[in-house]
Amino acid sequence: MTLQRLARAALLVGLVPLIAGCGAGSDNSVGAMKAQEANALINSNDPTAQYLGLTQNQGTASNSTIWDLFANNDNPNTTVEVNKYLWYASLDVLSFLPIESVDPFTGVISTGYGTPPGSNRSYRATIYVQDPALDARSLKVALQSRGGGAVPVDTQRAVEDAILTRARQLRVQDSNL
Repeated sequence: MTLQRLARAALLVGLVPLIAGCGAGSDNSVGAMKAQEANALINSNDPTAQYLGLTQNQGTASNSTIWDLFANNDNPNTTVEVNKYLWYASLDVLSFLPIESVDPFTGVISTGYGTPPGSNRSYRATIYVQDPALDARSLKVALQSRGGGAVPVDTQRAVEDAILTRARQLRVQDSNL
């Protein structure tokens, strides 16, 4: 009877690495898609990528082993949890801007050029929600004007404050339900 248990254990030890290796090298994973999107933003020479702190990944593909299951090798740039109040507040406050791309998994919202009500100047924005906390450090907004490119710091700060205020209002509304 112990010989049977030993044979089963040996079979199990042999099958675990075989099964674990089945998914290695797949480029269709969520992490690979997020890395491709971040690299596309970096390679577009958009100053937004630098402002958001996105950098080129070191190496594109890595070989996985069974020991990777026990290591905490998650890349924080590809697994971002997004605060829903900041997310919806960003879309609400900047609703006058046409949305070009939205990625709730990485927390990036990119808009096209639009004119705010009561102004004659066009802006575009890239919003990066990088943390699940409802905190000013969780939100980064990069603004760019059509004519001059650079936007005054006061204008950028006012937009961030408006988004944070709206996010807090949404949270209070949610807690009253």
